[in-house]
Amino acid sequence: MEIEGPKCTSGYGKPPWIFKGRALYQLHLVKAQTARAFIPKEFKLVEAFGYTLGGFFLASYEDSPAGVFDELVVIAGIVWNPPTSCAWAARVLVNSDQACDHGRKHVGLPSQVARFSKRITAVQGQPKGKFNGFLSMMGLGATLCSPKNSMDVQVSEMEGPSATDICNIQIATHVPTLKFDKWRGPAIKLSLPSFSGHTEQIPNILKYSCHIECRVRAVEPAKVLGPSIAPKGNTEQALEHHNCQSVNSESEEWIENGRNLSISVMLSKPIIALEFNCLKMRVEAPIVVSDCSESPLKFS
Repeated sequence: MEIEGPKCTSGYGKPPWIFKGRALYQLHLVKAQTARAFIPKEFKLVEAFGYTLGGFFLASYEDSPAGVFDELVVIAGIVWNPPTSCAWAARVLVNSDQACDHGRKHVGLPSQVARFSKRITAVQGQPKGKFNGFLSMMGLGATLCSPKNSMDVQVSEMEGPSATDICNIQIATHVPTLKFDKWRGPAIKLSLPSFSGHTEQIPNILKYSCHIECRVRAVEPAKVLGPSIAPKGNTEQALEHHNCQSVNSESEEWIENGRNLSISVMLSKPIIALEFNCLKMRVEAPIVVSDCSESPLKFS
């Protein structure tokens, strides 16, 4: 039975919560073994040939209940809970204390405070590929035109005064070749349902929906680089160790393994990237869909 989720007492006010800005939604092929480390056992992972569909959602909000802030949602994969399938977030990084607190306490997200450092560099143009012509016929083209600049987004997780590098996201920016409205892509509406919870703050399983209105265009997938200093240990070995270890472990090694597995998701193979312009996202209040009797994951 579905029941109302956690009461919101933060500065966000009453739901639904409205966010405006722009975002990059990039889908990756993620190893099922990696994704399972984040997903509660009661959910079935949607997979084929050892892989699931994960990736990331990188957003820059110019208007939100928490003001201006950036967000990186690392998506572990897609889970199946009849009658629907939803995304599961492995990690949520935001450069807003208020957004982090709200995500943890009221939406059941594995939120962490992070630093987003952005730098724009000029790059040489490249000829269009056949893929762009196909997208043009679908109304998503005129989008992979020759890049003018490249924006590097360095994301570092903050732990008090110290910072730990997570990844560097290199995004090609393009020069419009048609009138501006068409260059931004067609206007669409979509809903992105997600599960959350199973955390220390919210042990129950929650479900919430993000209703999006935006202009969307397919773009060249962003290149993701790992930390400048490689994570300690072997992530695959850590995953095998995880399968034999209680999720109640609070060791520093266990916490670091969770971070490293999130990095593995970011470094997995991209398959498509969508740019959301003129984004308006309405997030509904989460509802409890399952009382979780098992111990929550301790990734942080």
